[in-house]
Amino acid sequence: MHGNPSLKKVLRPVHLWALAVGLVISGEYFGWNLGWAVAGTGGFLIATILVTIFYVTFIFSFTELTAAIPQAGGPFAYAYKALGPMGGLIAAYATLVEFLLAPPAVAFALGSYVHFLAPALPVLGIAIGCYIVFTIINFLGIKESVVFSLVVTLLAVAELLLFMGVVAPGFKWENFNRDSMPFGWGGVFAALPFAIWFYLAIEGVAMVAEEVRDPQRTIPRGYIYGIVTLVLLAFGVMFFTGGVTNWHNLAHIDYPLPEAISAVLGKQNSWTKVFAGIGLFGLVSSFHGVIISYSRQVYAVARDGYLPAVLARVNSRHRTPHVAMIAGGIVGILALCIFNTGDVITLSALGAVVMYIISMISLFVLRRKQPGLERPFKVPLYPWFPLIALILAVVCLIAIVWYNLFLSLIFFGALALLMILFAVFRRSGP
Repeated sequence: MHGNPSLKKVLRPVHLWALAVGLVISGEYFGWNLGWAVAGTGGFLIATILVTIFYVTFIFSFTELTAAIPQAGGPFAYAYKALGPMGGLIAAYATLVEFLLAPPAVAFALGSYVHFLAPALPVLGIAIGCYIVFTIINFLGIKESVVFSLVVTLLAVAELLLFMGVVAPGFKWENFNRDSMPFGWGGVFAALPFAIWFYLAIEGVAMVAEEVRDPQRTIPRGYIYGIVTLVLLAFGVMFFTGGVTNWHNLAHIDYPLPEAISAVLGKQNSWTKVFAGIGLFGLVSSFHGVIISYSRQVYAVARDGYLPAVLARVNSRHRTPHVAMIAGGIVGILALCIFNTGDVITLSALGAVVMYIISMISLFVLRRKQPGLERPFKVPLYPWFPLIALILAVVCLIAIVWYNLFLSLIFFGALALLMILFAVFRRSGP
């Protein structure tokens, strides 16, 4: 087929580590702290331990699927193969909600960080500007995009380590432990979507599977290095931030780390300003990485006929899905104007958890239906790892729906409408 060029295979394990960590690392900078508002430090710690067990078991299980079916559609491709067209539709919808609504939350935080540094600049204006700038960078090619991602991810990781070093002398256990579970076990469940924010989108590595050299060996390495890095950073940042000041002061803001440093060093200290400036690296890294992921997901879903074919166009010079990038950016900018940070985090987490559930079901179905499928990486302790991941994903889904009924109605109402339309048009089609 000469009409539409294919994606380019250039990525190695270090690129996938950078993408896995880069996609997620903004979750260490903001968003998770909103969990303190609903659970306290102790309740949120329990929620984070549960979510960490979930993500470790999920990533090992998900890696089996990605290595066996290295396609840009990721979860959509696995669900389609295991559960047929309707399964593919549910996975595609859930993944698109996750990846199209995570960037507005990051863009809000980018706007807030820049506003913290330069109060004259408006948060929304900065957020929209970010979409334009990073869509252009992504347009230039996957190798260029991922090298950029590697540089900013390394800077973001270094900065989080520096943060822990700077605030460690000010850590007091009594700060962390004060009023630590004000809402009891109910708070633990309410905090689950914010604990998910620590790891949300790591599975986006699957979306670049068609652009990876030797995917069967490269993908498992990238995922495993990535999850180990993120677990260490998540717990380090949460503990040190919660122990330096009254955590209630940090539970409702989009820039908890600069605020924590200012509590230790003082607002006027030059390190506080420097840290807020460098803090942009983590946000930039995630924002940039999620654009890579959602553009590949939109491209793959359109290529298989679930979205208009124009969205599957690939630029002949840069070999990037440019129309999918622009469309995803428009959706994100609209979300910025409609929702707040907490809403987009919750909707994104809803999409993620539904996708995790359907991916684990797909893994069990494919093991039964296609035992002969080549699986270069097999999940350890099968069936226990995917079963634990599936059970915890269902628990997270129930918790998110219970505490966010209106947003859940929007999410599942749109999914039900799509499923009805899909069934009707498939039946009436040729």
